[in-house]
Amino acid sequence: MAICPLCNALEKVSKDCPSCNSPLQDGGKVADYSDPYGHYNDENTVKLGDGYPNTAKDEICPHLLVCKECSFEQVLFIQEQ
Repeated sequence: MAICPLCNALEKVSKDCPSCNSPLQDGGKVADYSDPYGHYNDENTVKLGDGYPNTAKDEICPHLLVCKECSFEQVLFIQEQ
């Protein structure tokens, strides 16, 4: 079973906001915003309902990146290891 390096604090995001050049913050998994009780389910079940068709098959974890300065949001797909 693959794990997400961001969810497990093995890596950090270092990406700048394209609007204001401030650092983007990792807001966590996109699935956490759509299902507040999703963290009680196994990861593959969560991925089936996250709105992205290939997250389970391709072993990717969609994370929401947020700019604290201008409120820009971007989804970043993290390859699981």
